[in-house]
Amino acid sequence: MGLLSKLKGEFIDIIEWLEDDGETLAYRFERYGNEIKNGAKLTVREGQVAVFINEGQIADVFQPGMYELTTENLPILSTLKGWKYGFSSPFKAEVIFMPTREAAGFGWGTPGPFRMRDPEFGVLEMTARGHFSFHIMDPEKFIRNVVGTDGEFTKDEIEDRLRKRFVTEAISGIAESGKSFYDMAQHYDDLSQILKERVDSIFLEKYGLGLDDTSIQSIDLTEKSAEKVEKRDDMFFASERMNDYERKARADAMLGLASNEGMGGGMAAGGMGMGMGMAMAGQMGGQNQYAQQPQGGMAPPPPPMPSAYFVLVNGQQTGPLPVAQLQQMIAQGQVTGQSQVWKQGMPAWSMLSAVPELAGLLSAGGPPPPPPPSA
Repeated sequence: MGLLSKLKGEFIDIIEWLEDDGETLAYRFERYGNEIKNGAKLTVREGQVAVFINEGQIADVFQPGMYELTTENLPILSTLKGWKYGFSSPFKAEVIFMPTREAAGFGWGTPGPFRMRDPEFGVLEMTARGHFSFHIMDPEKFIRNVVGTDGEFTKDEIEDRLRKRFVTEAISGIAESGKSFYDMAQHYDDLSQILKERVDSIFLEKYGLGLDDTSIQSIDLTEKSAEKVEKRDDMFFASERMNDYERKARADAMLGLASNEGMGGGMAAGGMGMGMGMAMAGQMGGQNQYAQQPQGGMAPPPPPMPSAYFVLVNGQQTGPLPVAQLQQMIAQGQVTGQSQVWKQGMPAWSMLSAVPELAGLLSAGGPPPPPPPSA
């Protein structure tokens, strides 16, 4: 041992960690010969914790403060060393400093699409991404399960491990939430809380870490699933249009019947028919002030509702069209027996020739469908 080294060995140790760069999660304090002397000064700053390790075994843990190392504040180490009456000679021990503040900036994202059963659209494929942050809550567990013998452990060394575990729980949490894809964008905060509750206990138990924040930035459909949702929306919109058409056609038919002077003859019969038409129109619009039965007899039943179909012409959806107009389009060659048609109540699109009501229109010169029967 040289003179300078010997002189250094006579100095009382000052143990502290000053170079906290925000990336380091564990720093092993270096000193000459790893020797700590009786009465050495230990400084643990706010946002730090110091752990003493003896021959690979975790001993005493120090929270923020200034300490003079004696057997009184090193009870576990004193037991491991066998100091019954205090120590006076230097001893060897490792000291690991760790930050306890929040470690932020960890991103997560599904490596590829995952599948979930949507309550409205069935099975969908989607991706998700977001951020999370944590802090060291259990230093002893963090050293045992994560740091090991690493002299300086950084965020980069654990990021991939944490991200993979977080993504696994995120996929399960989103799939088990029971929310439709349309509702997810409005409930990112709720879903983030679900993920935090799922991951927090796992991180603490496995790594000694506590989650501070979780967030979902986006949940997106794959192109195939987006087309599936869009097609379903188009069908829903077409169904709503058909319902509106049927309500309007029924009201128009009744108003036309009311204006027919052949109903009983004269203005009186015409007035009664008009009243019936207004009553039916009021019912279609949710109003019933005209729904009173006229005195002096039973009102005739309304005429049957004419059928109306949607049809694909040159790949474009058109309609709803009455049967008479479809017959004209057949005569003009715009529509054939192979054309796809659909109306309210049909389970799916079908070829025109397969629909009994329309198959007869394919014969040349066939008469148009009869008008609604008069009462």
